Amino acid sequence: MFGYIRPQKPELRVREYEAYRAVYCSICRVLGRHYGIFSRLILSYDSTFYALLLLALQKKYVPCFAGGRCAANPLKKCMYCTNAQPSLKQAAALSILLSVQKLQDDRRDRGRWPRCRAFFLLPFLHGAHKKAAADFPWMEQAVCTCMRQQAEAEAEPDSTLDDCAQPTAEMLSAILAHEGGTDTEPLYLRVLQETGFYLGRWVYLMDAADDVEKDAADGDFNWFVRHYQVTKDSSPEKLTEVHTFANAAMNLTMSRLCAAFNLLDLNSFASVLRNIIELGLPNMQKQLLFKKETK
Repeated sequence: MFGYIRPQKPELRVREYEAYRAVYCSICRVLGRHYGIFSRLILSYDSTFYALLLLALQKKYVPCFAGGRCAANPLKKCMYCTNAQPSLKQAAALSILLSVQKLQDDRRDRGRWPRCRAFFLLPFLHGAHKKAAADFPWMEQAVCTCMRQQAEAEAEPDSTLDDCAQPTAEMLSAILAHEGGTDTEPLYLRVLQETGFYLGRWVYLMDAADDVEKDAADGDFNWFVRHYQVTKDSSPEKLTEVHTFANAAMNLTMSRLCAAFNLLDLNSFASVLRNIIELGLPNMQKQLLFKKETK
């Protein structure tokens, strides 16, 4: 997971933020119980968003919370979601499947530190990965297909930005479409697919734009680095040019994402999800693209 899909905390009501934290802490607990204590290392905001969306798409779901102690720090009190185990487990499994694939990719291609981190973490996540893949084989297939297509797109010397963003976009499109089931109206299924597609595309663009300087220094593939011929010695003006182009591409993607997202029939957690999509993602984009330039 990438960690870019976060809420705009100051704009959340207290009860909304507590509900968000309860789902976040619940995924941590589910990771530990179902996939082992080390799987808690990969807990992310992205998996929390996915769990919230799964719960919000359930028409009759009413969240229930109970107090407890933090799994990592027993001195700290937490709230947990007590009636959402299937969705929490699904979100936890997706987090593991994506994290393992990303670590495997880091072990092959990335710089020294990401490779060391991958060699250290992958053995601890081996059992969790096998179990998550067995629990949700359709998600494992979607993630593996994405990684294979991603590698193929990055190996092509003339691949476009759309070519490189397509695998991640299609992966999330397939995963959200799965929630529609077989009896969903084609039009609503299309809304789910579009929401997943443009969310995945935004995440890919954000990750690539965020890593421009690091990838240029490490020599790793990055479409922006290749297209704009960025090096570790590139001028601030060159980086501004890259970030401006990335910002425009992400704004276009956000407009399509918001259009599809607003057609979803959401129930519980709808206001939290709307905060994440309409405020959290633009704020993250602004922070990562333009705060760097003002340092």
